[in-house]
Amino acid sequence: MSGIRWKIACLLFVLALDVVFLKGMYHSYVQAKDTLFIPVNGDSEEIDEVRRQFSGDKQIALTFDDGPDPVYTPKLLEGLKARGVHATFFLLGENVEGKEAIVKQMYQDGHLIGSHGYSHVQMSKETIKTACEQIEENNRKIEAIIGKRPQYLRPPYGSWTEELECSIDMTVVMWDIDPLDWKAQNARKVVRHIVKNVEPGDIILLHDVYPTSVEAALEAIDTLIKQGYTFVTVDELLVD
Repeated sequence: MSGIRWKIACLLFVLALDVVFLKGMYHSYVQAKDTLFIPVNGDSEEIDEVRRQFSGDKQIALTFDDGPDPVYTPKLLEGLKARGVHATFFLLGENVEGKEAIVKQMYQDGHLIGSHGYSHVQMSKETIKTACEQIEENNRKIEAIIGKRPQYLRPPYGSWTEELECSIDMTVVMWDIDPLDWKAQNARKVVRHIVKNVEPGDIILLHDVYPTSVEAALEAIDTLIKQGYTFVTVDELLVD
C-alpha cells in the first residue's frame, strides 16, 4: 500500500513540475514575442512589418485632431518614433502657422497628414463656398510645407453634409472610438476607455494639444502592442 502511495506522490510531483515549466515557457514567450525577430538596427518600416506578421488583422489607427501644438505635438512625435508607430494627424490651418518645422518633421517621420479645416468651425453650418475656402486654404498651407496635398479630411465635430461631400474631392474620415480626451483630461481614464472598447479595424480619436492626451496615447500604444495590435495610418486601414 505504501508503494502505491509513493508512486502517486511521485506522479503528482512530476505533474507539478510540468505545470511550472509550461508556465515559465509561456511567460517567456509573452515577453519575447514583440521583439524576438525585430532586427537590432531595423528601421521603422521593418519593425512595423514584423509586428504586422505577429498581429494578423489586429490593425487600428490612432488619429490626432487640432494640432500641431508647439509643446505637446513634438513630445508625441518623439514617443511615436521610439515605438515605431505611425499615426494620422488632422491639422488645423490656424495652428499650422509658425509651426511649419513640426509639420515637416511629422511628415518625415512617416505619419499621414490630413486636413481639419482652417479653423474649428462646424462646416455644415457654413455656406458651401465658405467651407470649401476653409478646406482649400489649409490644403495649400500643408502642401507648401510637405510638397503633398492632403487627401483625407476630418471635419471639426464630425459635422458634414452630402452637399459638401459632392464639393470636396477628399476622403472624409470619422472615428469609431472617442474617449472624450479633451473633456476628461485624465490619462488613466482615457487609456481605460480605449483598451476596453477597441476592436480590430477601429479608428481612435484623440487630440495632440493636451498633455494628458499625449500621455494616454503612448500608454495605450504600449498596452495594445502587448495585446497583439499594430498601428497603421488611416489610408492603410481604409485600403485594407
